[in-house]
Amino acid sequence: MSDHHDNELGYVTAVSGARCTVRLHKREDGDEHDRVTIGRLVAVHTGTAEVIGVVSRVTVQSPPPSEPGGSIVIDIDFLGEIKAHGTPKAFFQRGVSEYPTIGDTTGFLGSADLALIHHIGEGQVIEVGKLKLDASVPAFINFEELLRKHFAVLGTTGVGKSTSVALILQEILKVKASLRIFLFDPHNEYAHCFGELAYVVSPKNLQLPFWLFNFEEIVDVFFRGRPGVEEETEILSELIPIAKAQFAANARADRIQLRKASSNGYTADTPVPYRISDLVALINDRMGKLENRQSWTKYNRLIQRIESLGHDSRYTFMFNNLFVEDMMVRVLGDLFRMPTHGRPITVMQLAGFPAEVVDSVVSVMCRMAFDFGVWSDGAAPLLVVCEESHRYAPADRKLGFGPTRKAISRIAKEGRKYGVFLGAITQRPADLDPTILSQCSTVFAMRMANERDQAIVRSAVPDAGASLIELLASLGTREAVAFGEGVALPMRFRFADMAADRLPRSQSGWQVRLDADGQIDRDFMEAVVERWREASTTNSRPKGGLASLDEALEVNAGLGAPLIPRRAG
Repeated sequence: MSDHHDNELGYVTAVSGARCTVRLHKREDGDEHDRVTIGRLVAVHTGTAEVIGVVSRVTVQSPPPSEPGGSIVIDIDFLGEIKAHGTPKAFFQRGVSEYPTIGDTTGFLGSADLALIHHIGEGQVIEVGKLKLDASVPAFINFEELLRKHFAVLGTTGVGKSTSVALILQEILKVKASLRIFLFDPHNEYAHCFGELAYVVSPKNLQLPFWLFNFEEIVDVFFRGRPGVEEETEILSELIPIAKAQFAANARADRIQLRKASSNGYTADTPVPYRISDLVALINDRMGKLENRQSWTKYNRLIQRIESLGHDSRYTFMFNNLFVEDMMVRVLGDLFRMPTHGRPITVMQLAGFPAEVVDSVVSVMCRMAFDFGVWSDGAAPLLVVCEESHRYAPADRKLGFGPTRKAISRIAKEGRKYGVFLGAITQRPADLDPTILSQCSTVFAMRMANERDQAIVRSAVPDAGASLIELLASLGTREAVAFGEGVALPMRFRFADMAADRLPRSQSGWQVRLDADGQIDRDFMEAVVERWREASTTNSRPKGGLASLDEALEVNAGLGAPLIPRRAG
């Protein structure tokens, strides 16, 4: 390395196992002192190596009269060392094998030294931005370590988290275009971030037959997100396998024959088709055999729960006459892009789904992704990216939907063995199941002001990078501290800029404007109420738009989207 530190800053006055104290030289201009700030990387010259550390503390302390030096004292936390510095064989390694001694000098790092210590020696890399210390040095991430050992992006609202996630995924696809990505999009903001590479799924075009739900998931649907009544769930657990066996027995000869033909061969979790009408008929038949009519109540309630879903147009993506066939191969192929057909990433927009079944839908997707990886022996690698992951796997086990937490946890714990990887995105790491976060070996920590969130991140950071966590509350927009297996050592950097047309923008609330001055009359209000009501009636779909009411009003006709008038341009 030819660009050694520009100036000698000071000398070591104290050394411990993890850090040292340096007294800076007294300078007349003070310029060099101004540059010695928290988070700055410096080198301590030991003779045979350069010990690299990060400035963690700056204080003023008057020296004894007999001791030279200025009044500024800094604490340096060790990160590693550069061996064979100044030669073509120079390399950086974590940890310190030769500690500084009292009197060793300290200096700044040049651009070449910064590039060397952040260099990733083996494997493919992706470039996500530039170092904050030196904008000429790229911020590289080890692609294999990032993907295979899971990653997390943490940061509060408004710090550029979604944009950074989009950038990371775009860079991943540049390295491995055949990798399939499944992105949960709770705010409908990623649809246009990937251009023609994305297959966008919403309640309008999703086909997710109810029989793909396992028993816990379908109970959650039948009871609209509330705990199931034990007497009714017992009926379901007994009759659903029989309904599946009946469908298989009545299947036409030209259909794919299912291996198991008796009711004893199926469980309530077996992903094979059955008819809701068969299930209702079985419940009715069981009810008719009861001698005590007072026991009919639980059967009637259960039938009403099931039939009400078939009449609710919001659930058309699950309950549809077209779904009474074995379409599991097609559903898996569409959702998980097998083959990709040039669109390797699935963006699943969750904002339009009934709120009471979102957890069940996420559970089904994560569980099927993991199970496909298991039964395909990892032949088709898949990255599952879960935005707002604390909503689906909360730290408090009394909250949330248990099967969703279990499905995400299985990917976090075992997914890498079967080619199923996880990207956990959250603004509240303290509210995310710590088991899931602990499995993410590469973490991008953006600005967080909450003490609990900072404490969670601090507990996951190696000691060598702990001082950088103190910077979280003051990081700028699009800035992050990266640490873990995917980086050579903890680093502060700024994510690269993205084209304006690829920035995430929420489509579920994009029309909300404080300066909206569109005229809202009674006709418009009546149309809104009618559309509102039709969303939960027996019609197959709510009516489209309301633009025909007044040419001066433009509204969003998407299912579940808000209707905010604005004056036409």
